[in-house]
Amino acid sequence: MEVHRIFGPGPVEKNYEEALAHELFLRGLRVQRQQSIQVPHKDIILESPLRYDMLVEDLVVVENKAVMEIHAVFQSTLLSYMKHLKVPKGILFNFHVRNIFSDGQKTFVNAFYAALPEE
Repeated sequence: MEVHRIFGPGPVEKNYEEALAHELFLRGLRVQRQQSIQVPHKDIILESPLRYDMLVEDLVVVENKAVMEIHAVFQSTLLSYMKHLKVPKGILFNFHVRNIFSDGQKTFVNAFYAALPEE
């Protein structure tokens, strides 16, 4: 929300990604950006790997968008990243909204989430 508060709605996803990664770093979180995901198919690894926007603490995949509307393909892509990375949680942000808290984020969990230890 801090990044959106500073920049407001706009069209440049990479700026939001860089600023969000910096905010998370300032809070002591480990963030990886734009890394490839190897995609296996039977006995081969596909030549065209997937590339996620951000991975936070090896637990949360973040997909950043700055678009007029969220399409189902964005959600499917995020769920695919979560599956291949074996990550329990994903967040889809759309920075091209007036209120990111109510309109610009959607959280997903999968079976890996249910397997997390309770603390």
